[in-house]
This record gives sequence, C-alpha cells and structure tokens, in this order.
Amino acid sequence: MTFQAPKGVSEYTPPRSAAFRRAIDTFAATVTRAGYGYLELPVFEDTQLYARGVGESTDVVTKEMYTFQDRGGRSVTLRPEFTAGVLRAVLEHGLHNGQLPAKVWAVGPAFRYERPQAGRYRQFYQVDLEAIGSDDPLVDAETIAIAWDWYQQLGLQRLTLLLNTLGCAECRPIYRAALQDFLRALDLDEATRARVEINPLRVLDDKRPEVKAQLEGAPLVTDHLCAACKAHHDQVRTALADLSIPWTDNPRLVRGLDYYTRTTFEFDHPLLGAQSAVGGGGRYDGLSESIGGPPLPGIGFGLGLDRTVLAMEAEQVAAAAVSTVDVYAVPLGDEARRRAFALLTELRRAGLAADMAYGARGLKGSMKAASKSGARYALILGERDLEAGAVQLKDLETAEQTEVSLASIVDTLKGKLL
Repeated sequence: MTFQAPKGVSEYTPPRSAAFRRAIDTFAATVTRAGYGYLELPVFEDTQLYARGVGESTDVVTKEMYTFQDRGGRSVTLRPEFTAGVLRAVLEHGLHNGQLPAKVWAVGPAFRYERPQAGRYRQFYQVDLEAIGSDDPLVDAETIAIAWDWYQQLGLQRLTLLLNTLGCAECRPIYRAALQDFLRALDLDEATRARVEINPLRVLDDKRPEVKAQLEGAPLVTDHLCAACKAHHDQVRTALADLSIPWTDNPRLVRGLDYYTRTTFEFDHPLLGAQSAVGGGGRYDGLSESIGGPPLPGIGFGLGLDRTVLAMEAEQVAAAAVSTVDVYAVPLGDEARRRAFALLTELRRAGLAADMAYGARGLKGSMKAASKSGARYALILGERDLEAGAVQLKDLETAEQTEVSLASIVDTLKGKLL
C-alpha cells in the first residue's frame, strides 16, 4: 500500500484508541452533570470569523490557518480553535436569548499548519466548553473546576494549574502602554518590534530563549489592574481555594489568542517536555462584539485530547483496550453458522455484546479467537447440538462447560451477565 496519513495528523487505533475514547466519554459525563449541552459544529467557517475573532496579529491567523477558496469563490478556513465558532453558533441560533449563561460543549478536530512534533499536530483534537452570557467570577471558577475534575477522573495527578488575569478594556490600555515602553528598549528582531506596536502582550508568549531572557523585568499586568478586575480575580481565587483546587499564580501567562480578558488559565504537565501545556482557556468578554454580536461576556476552555492521552500514558493511567464482547459464538458447520449468526443478533438485541468466529474455521482456531476476544463465555454449536436443540456454554475463565437449550440460552446469559 503506497498511501500514508498526511504529515502531522494524529490517528488513534486499537488498543491506544481506548484511552482517547475514555477521555471523551468521561468529559461528556462530567460536563453534562454541570448542565452543559452538546454542540455539533462545522469544521470550516468564513475566514473572517477567525480573522476578527482570534485576532489578525496572532500567529494562528498570520501563519497557521488552513484557508482556501471554495468553488463559489468564498474564503473558508478549517477551524484552528473552537471558541469563535461556538460563539457564532450561539448567536446564530439565539441561545443567548434564553437562560444565561448559555452553557455548551463540543469535541472534534482542529487544524493548524505547524511543524509537527510530539504533542503538536496539524490536525489535533480538543474538547471545548463555553459559558456565555455571565461575568460572574463563580462561572470562571466552575469552568476551571470542571476541567480539573475531568483530569482527576482520568487519573492524572501531576498537573499544574497556572492562573492569571489580563485586565479589561479600562485597565489594560494602561498596562499595554507600560509594557510597550519596556519592550521598545529591548534588543528585538524586526518582526517582534512590529508585534510590540500591534499586540505587545503576545511578545510575553515568545518561547525563544533569547527573547525570554530579556523579559525578566517586564511590568506585570497584576500591578496595573483596576479595582473591578482585582476584585474579580480575587473572587475566582477564593472560589478555587474553597474547592481545594491548587493553582500557581503566573502573572506572565498570556494565551495565544487576542480575545482573552480577565481570567486566564493553563494546565501544564511536567512529563510532556517542550509541549507541556495540555489545555487552557479564559474569559473573552469582548469577543461577541468583535464578530458583530451584542455585548455578551463569556468564558471557556479548549483542552487537548492528544496531549491528555500522552499525559495518561506518561503517568501510566491510560486505559488498555477493554473487551466489549460478552459472548463469542463458535459454530461448527454451515447450518451451525446460520443458527449462530441468528443467535448473535438475538443476544445483541437482548443487550449483550456478542461476536462470532467468521469464516470456515475449525474448533481450535475458533476457540483461540474466542479467548483473544476477551469474552466471558463461548457458545459452541455443532451438528449434534442442533439436533438436540442445545448449545455448549463454556466459561472462558473457569473452563467449565455446560449444555443449555437453544430456547433458553439468551435468558441464561442475561441472568449471568446483566
């Protein structure tokens, strides 16, 4: 076979896909208990949604988006992140006109053209959660708590929660000016100097050692907060303390997208090397207006499924593939194959997970397949069994074998397994 998956795409096949699926299922259960409803979204949107929402000066928009013209001449982009698309859907379908906050979640792939490496892919997967329409600091704490509890339920114990605030439209301009004055005095390349004038907070997110070394004395946003932002941040921190969720204050934490205001957070894992951030999020109280909507505060997060699975594997808590088969049928002969196939469907309709040995396998090969399936019971059905209206039921754990009538086998197995 000459074809391979595109470079930089994360794929999940058994048995590793069991951890990926477990992460999604656990997240769905966690957020549903907190009142969040599911959204199914398109994987491409109008390019301007991301340009206006994410920020035209960000690396995501300037360097990483998969943008193309469709056959109608429209510029569309594969989603590089969820929040802008989620907010578009909430506004378009009027969810903001109901009970607030509108609480929604989504899951799926996102796309960024980056240099592939461990934990960084061009097609990657995220779970996303958004609470739109409330500026209550307790909503901030709720979103963080949901993410924290999800990680804990997956068995991850070595995460660090980093917490910051980025201020608001009132106090951030003062901080921005102070930061620009500081950055203009540094020895920076031309592209970074241009960024100082457009979005100086993004310079704080620069990962290059030669830049990071010069940022040691940069002014901190927490020293320039207005009274309202300081009170909001203090209430978030108090709520997290009440929930016994540990965090580390990181006044230099800047997320990579322009829409963040006030609460900003990130989850890091020490065993993942350079790509240690497994997820993060924050408040985006001005995003709705930037894409043409009404003033509407919001907060949310995007958590990377790929890096979460890597963290589960690093901590050795990744789930092994668990058999979903309860019963495995072993037919011997053509007529037995027909009867076993019908019995298979009866068992499934009764709520039991069942499979069978397909093809013209002999007893030895079929029993080997039954053992590999992970099933608890094997149903052995041959010509003599059919004549007697019976089936041989073998317990694959104890090797005990008994004869059961075909008429009662479904009820017998339901009694043992359900």
